[in-house]
This record gives sequence, structure tokens and C-alpha cells, in this order.
Amino acid sequence: MENVVHRWEWRAFGARLGSAEEAFAALSPEGEAVETDEIYLLGPGDVNVKIRFALLDIKKLMEVDGNGLELWAPISKSEFPMPAVAAASVFDAWGLPRPETERDIYELDQFLDELVAPDPDLEIVAVQKNRVRYSIEGCMAELTTLSANGRQTKTVAAETEDPNAVLAAVERLGMSGYVNMSYNRGLRCLLGLAPVRYAVVDIGTNSVKFHIGEQHPDGSWTRLVDRAEVSRLGEGLDETGEVQPEPLERTVSAVAGMVAEAREHDVLAIAAVGTAALRIATNSSEVTNRIRERVGVPVEVVSGEEESRLAYLAVSAGVGTAEGAIVVFDTGGGSTQFTFGRGGEVDERYSINVGAVSNTERFGLDEAVGESIIEEARMALGEDLGSLDGRSSPDAVVGMGGAMTNITAVSLSLNPYDPDVVQGATVTTKEVERQIELYRSMGHEERRGIVGLQANRAPVILAGALIVATVMEKLGKESLVVSDRGLRHGLIRERFGVFTAT
Repeated sequence: MENVVHRWEWRAFGARLGSAEEAFAALSPEGEAVETDEIYLLGPGDVNVKIRFALLDIKKLMEVDGNGLELWAPISKSEFPMPAVAAASVFDAWGLPRPETERDIYELDQFLDELVAPDPDLEIVAVQKNRVRYSIEGCMAELTTLSANGRQTKTVAAETEDPNAVLAAVERLGMSGYVNMSYNRGLRCLLGLAPVRYAVVDIGTNSVKFHIGEQHPDGSWTRLVDRAEVSRLGEGLDETGEVQPEPLERTVSAVAGMVAEAREHDVLAIAAVGTAALRIATNSSEVTNRIRERVGVPVEVVSGEEESRLAYLAVSAGVGTAEGAIVVFDTGGGSTQFTFGRGGEVDERYSINVGAVSNTERFGLDEAVGESIIEEARMALGEDLGSLDGRSSPDAVVGMGGAMTNITAVSLSLNPYDPDVVQGATVTTKEVERQIELYRSMGHEERRGIVGLQANRAPVILAGALIVATVMEKLGKESLVVSDRGLRHGLIRERFGVFTAT
């Protein structure tokens, strides 16, 4: 082809592309939305073959750079009706044997029905598009809603000859955590021909939690990976107001390992969020920049209110919600989030800076302590959680977070930990008090031998149990339901998902 222009391209697919859609909303589109009916021919090899307005267009992937940008070049454009030799030669692009031809000239329907459809390595996909174009950072950018075989998704793209301009556009669109995907792969995911996987990294005060979920064509999700690594990012934070170098490096290392694992699972996007420690730390931007430099994924620091809302969403999708009043609390290393609701509706939510790490350091609860220290800690926690005073006892309480799941695992003597057993389990006040007495009689090294207790959580488990006991007392409940699901599960369901039914 004459005057071939090679363009660097980046594209992502998803039913919800919030940050990109918000960025486009602030721009003026270049013209009206354009609706088209197109046919994509999905096959092997790094080629993109589509038919629009009876014109067959083939592009080939020439190069992928270190940032994952793809350099595509057009290699042929042919009109229908098409000579038999030209029709058969299309298969060269896929590296497939040319089919036998029985005509001299092929109309579009004849080409599809007689040459393409019989080949088991090819898929014919009719696609309806609504495209709106923009200019951003010197790139041609596009936001498209498309549907195929009764499923709908969106795709956002940026392309130009300059790869740096494309990277700048992706950054401005807030899509750095997404993997670059060609139409070939995006449509395969949409149609259930390729796995649809996403990852969430939740950077907390005491631990980094990691989740990979796979979405199925019916909209349901399967857990592929769900684990936590204690990095104690908040160690020393109360004393200095800053995240310290050693906790930072432990956390960066944990996040890097999780991001690498996510990429090994071929996820479509990775979302990383930070909670209480990064809300509090005066050097929060230094921490998020360090993680971004190391792993290439931006970290969003979520508000306490947003953390509460997403946790409630996870509970609603997990253990379910009672018909009456329900309180969901999620206690972590640096804060505890509360959400009050009824059924699936949220009435109130807020976050309090009461966490296991901060109170461990405050009262020296990583070691064996006397009853007087326990009473002092209970009194302080009672004041800190005073916003719960005077409330009516709810119909149900759901507890979440590392302290809660470890208390449950200890009560059930789980070794190894089984999230499906913990999910929906019941824990009583009597059991929490039994564990408080157990933990207070031991230092953190001795606690590591307790069956069901995660070794790295041994220093902070006593403080966590005291927080749980205080919440249960103030809400007037003798038992609660445990949810192994948390912020990461709510986030993956709300932010991601490549398709919806049309």
C-alpha cells in the first residue's frame, strides 16, 4: 500500500470506564457520534480483519514497545465483490491455508458463507458501534459503545505516530492500570472465547490484600487468587506522621509481587487502592509515587466513606443482607469503617481512625499484658467509638477485615485458612472474649503458634479483638456474621466487568 502510516495504538475494553468517560466529558467531541455496522473476522496471528461498508480492511501488528503500546500498519484494503484470488489470499494474513474457490468473483455474503464460516480457526462477529472521536494530547482518541451477540461493552482508544503522546493520553484518561487490548482480544473476551480477569490490590495499614477475579458470560465471578501479605505500612506512623522507609519497602515489594502475579494471570486491568495509612500519612504522595515507579500501576487513595461503601457492596454480594437493619464494620490496621443500611440500601457510612496497628503501638499490645492494660485499652476504645453510643441494636451485624477473619479462623482451628469456610461464619462475644484472654497472656512470638492465626498478624491481633469486642458491646449484639469479602471484592465488581447484557 502507498503512503502507509504506522500508528502506535492503545485500547481498553470494559462495561464501566469511569475515569475515561469523565475525561472525555470535559472535552468537546470532534463531530457527531457515528453509528456503523461492521463484521470482524477473528483468527490466529497478530492481525485485525474487519469489513465495513463492503470494504475488507486488514491491519498487522508490527511491534510492541516496552510500555505495551502496539504499532499497527494497514496491509490491504479490498472491496466486494472480490476476485477469487484476492478472496483466498486474505487467509495468508492469518497464516492459514487458502481455501478452494468455486467462483471467479465473491460477493460479501458468499465470501463469509463459503470461505470463512467453514474454517474452524475463524469466528465471524457482527458488531454494532456508536463512536465518538476526540483529540487528546495530540492523539486521535475514541470512546465507543459496541454490541455483539447480545452483549454490550465499551472501548476507549488513543492512537498517533508518537508513542509518547499515546502514553500521555492514557495517563490523562486515568487508564494506566488497564492492559492494552486489540479488537481481536477484546471481542473474544466479550463473547466468552477468552478469560475476563481483573485484579485489585488493597494497600492497608497492616496488610496488602490481593484479589484476582474472573467474570463469566452470565455476569458471575470466580475467585482465582485471594490472599493478604502483612507488610505493616503503618508501623511508626502514629509517632512520626509519616510512612517509614522500611515499612514502605516491605509494602512496595508486596505490591510488586502481586502485580507480577496478576500479569501472569493475563488480567485485563489492575486497580490499586490505598486506605487509612495513606489517608493519614503526610508523605502519602511519596509512597504512591514509589509504588508507581516500581510496578507501573497508579495507586488511588480512597476516602473512608468510599471504603465503607465498597465494603458494604461486597457484603451485599457475599453473605447477603438481612431484611431489617444491618451494620457492616470493617476493622483494619489504621481505621474502622461503618456502614448502616437496610437490605441493599445504605443509610449512613463513615470511617473512624481506630485500627489494630495504631492501638497495638498505643498500649504495647504486641506483648503479654496485665488486665489493667486491657481495661485501659477498652476504656480508650469505648471513647474512640463513641459515635456508636445510643444507637438501636440492629437486626444483624457483619464483621470484616483481617482481625475479624483471623478471629474466625482461630475459633474454627483452620489450618490452612479457607475463605469459603470463614465466609458467613458466626462469631460470638464469648468467643471474642476467650481469644482476648488468650492473646493477652502471650507475646507475639508465642501467639504465632496458635492454630488459625496468621503468623504476621500475631503482634496486632489482641488490639483487633478488643476493637471487635467494643463494637459488639456498643451495638448490643451477642454474635455477628463474618464476611471474608472486603473492599477489594466490592471494587472489582463495581469498577470492572467487560460486558453487560443488551
